[in-house]
Amino acid sequence: MTTRTRQDSLLRCLRRHGTTTIAELASEVGASRRTVLRDLSALRDEGFVIHSDVGRGGGLQLDPRSVQTSARLSVAEVFALLISVTSMRAAGQLPFGELADSGLAKVEKSLPGDKVKDLRDLLACLHVGQISPLQDLSDMGGMHPDLLTTFETAFLNRQRMAFDYRDAKGRHTTREVEPQAMLILPPLWYLVAWDHARSDFRHFRMDRIDAPRALDGTVFRRRPVPFEDDVCPYAALS
Repeated sequence: MTTRTRQDSLLRCLRRHGTTTIAELASEVGASRRTVLRDLSALRDEGFVIHSDVGRGGGLQLDPRSVQTSARLSVAEVFALLISVTSMRAAGQLPFGELADSGLAKVEKSLPGDKVKDLRDLLACLHVGQISPLQDLSDMGGMHPDLLTTFETAFLNRQRMAFDYRDAKGRHTTREVEPQAMLILPPLWYLVAWDHARSDFRHFRMDRIDAPRALDGTVFRRRPVPFEDDVCPYAALS
């Protein structure tokens, strides 16, 4: 569990229980007492008012009027929201598209300037198209929960990515690539990367990727990705 995920879980616990204790929170999120205390301090720094009453019958309480002083959404979270809406629209499953666009535009504007630049860079690498009706989807699975944040880190910092991969024939390999783009052909998502071992671009189905990690080392250069004419780049909200 990442720090952000754990802190969000703490907030949900505080809202749900009304009054609780450090021990109860630590048990619910699977962390040590020291970690929970550190997370509570960080949440207070962000503007959440968390009362602490000592003595019998006391405990921790989140002030229901408490608000955070800054947006907690990360670039990866906003990117996930945007591409989810994009993929639903491409599949013809977005009945309230205008409302979704309006809400996401407001979310995007809540980001600080440097984060907006990162978001724009990510959106520039996103391409959306239509899947072939002949595509076999019988073995489609879920995506690794760390894949999007790993891609964000590696793509923005131009670091290589490594991951374990299972191909269409079930063969397992470990790959090291330069992440260049993402391709969405709903419901399939692909990582488009430059594979030095093959001196060419490769498309990796993201539901077949496991244990993704960004690698420290030499910064790679961005390469223009050759997509077909019917694959359109995502148009960022304005």
